[in-house]
Amino acid sequence: MKIAVTGSIATDHLMHFPGRFAEQLLPDQLHQVSLSFLVDELEVRRGGVAANIAFGMAQLGLSPMLVGAVGTDFTDYRGWLTRHGVDCDSVHVSETAHTARFVCTTDEDMCQIASFYAGAMAEARNIELQPVADRAGGLDLVLIGANDPAGMLRHSDECRQRGIPFAADPSQQLARMSGDDARRLIEGADYLLTNDYEKNLLEQKTGLSDDEILDLVKVRVTTLGKDGARIAGRGLEPVHVPVAKEIAAHDPTGVGDGFRAGFFAGLSWGLTLERAAQIGSMVATLVLETIGTQEYTVEPERFIARLTESYGEVCAKEVRAKLIG
Repeated sequence: MKIAVTGSIATDHLMHFPGRFAEQLLPDQLHQVSLSFLVDELEVRRGGVAANIAFGMAQLGLSPMLVGAVGTDFTDYRGWLTRHGVDCDSVHVSETAHTARFVCTTDEDMCQIASFYAGAMAEARNIELQPVADRAGGLDLVLIGANDPAGMLRHSDECRQRGIPFAADPSQQLARMSGDDARRLIEGADYLLTNDYEKNLLEQKTGLSDDEILDLVKVRVTTLGKDGARIAGRGLEPVHVPVAKEIAAHDPTGVGDGFRAGFFAGLSWGLTLERAAQIGSMVATLVLETIGTQEYTVEPERFIARLTESYGEVCAKEVRAKLIG
């Protein structure tokens, strides 16, 4: 399955606050918040939703094509991704801007406060998908992840015009989109992915009900944090997949990207939606157990063993046949 993953490519600056944000917020002073958190850890890591998802797919043996915009400071990052099996030949390099940057602080409750500098990402709107498809000999799926909003809409439009199946994953950019743009992004998508909060925000912004959104897309995947994931679609019996068992939670950054990597890897192997979501949940757990979004390794035998523990022998047997052969 030939998959192009579009979206942000960024550097992550991840910090830890040894306290709780909620205890620092005064309800009657929210109109004039002025806070500084003294953090005790700083990790500088590679990130960006598209790069994270592509990395995860490559960990599972796929060869995803990364599509996004970066600065000239991308050289080392490109080398890292290429060494780990990601095709970076369709990445656009800006002549003027730096690669995007994500700055995030996580507290003791795993709550996060973050900022995102777009930088070169703004040039994603200049990327055309047809040359990517031509180079690949056709595309089976384009994942449209959080990116420059104009770029996301361009890619959604192009997929519809050219008949390329696509997955709409608006994520953080829902906050920047109007209701009309959000509807334009998702209409005709084979897959729509959001977390539970984004699901409600999408419905509020578009004025559409859950059923009306399901009339616009084929499959809707909603991640529910510790409660797992829910899958619904036209003519489908709803599916609920619990989270995979974890050893120890360290950092939630990139967990959703890990889920998407595993989910689409499972679909590329021809597995069911439920099985794909179980794989996604297992990859998400690996991300949760590490600091940074691309610091984990999928060790096939260990991965299968943990799938067995979380989802049983049948799941593990089916995935083994695809991951190990």
